[in-house]
Amino acid sequence: MVLTILMIVSLLGVASMQISMMGERGARNDRDLHLAWQGAESALADAALDLMGPNDAASSRTAAIRSGPLIPESGCAAGAWQGLCSPATAGTAKPTWLMVDFTDTSPWAPTVALGAFTGRAFPHAGEHAGLGVQPALAPRYVIEDVSSADASSAGARMVTANYKSAAPAGTLAATGRLYRVTAMGFGPRGDIQAVMQAVFRN
Repeated sequence: MVLTILMIVSLLGVASMQISMMGERGARNDRDLHLAWQGAESALADAALDLMGPNDAASSRTAAIRSGPLIPESGCAAGAWQGLCSPATAGTAKPTWLMVDFTDTSPWAPTVALGAFTGRAFPHAGEHAGLGVQPALAPRYVIEDVSSADASSAGARMVTANYKSAAPAGTLAATGRLYRVTAMGFGPRGDIQAVMQAVFRN
């Protein structure tokens, strides 16, 4: 009888340990995803500053963007225009944001790290140590010029005329530039990712 009771108590103890471990894993996954979402949201805010200001950083390109950058039809620009892309890379049926590698951190990457043109900071594991749980990489974003969006480019490119529907014909907003920004944030590991997208008019 005693052995039977001990066996039951042991089984209950093991089951409770497993439940606790599953809860801890779930809480960790939730934390990691929240970290990635916060990074993506920060990258969207950084892209808005990059596009529309106010941006008084030494590396600011806001004024140049507002004057109308020359974006190559073949894909994404480099250097001062890094991260500014055409809606679809030549020879592909997919939008540029689906084709770029957001984990590419090289100087010639088609995406932009948060703060590159605004001077803002976003601590991450590769930059700081001893600050608790940090994202593996700084959030990144890519900007596509969808100003010429029309019904003929709908479908696989995911660009439609509806982007312009809010601007009354003949107004400055209707003739201004329209940009689609896609941002990616990362969790403590590079494979934990969250993506956000927004459309900005300047």
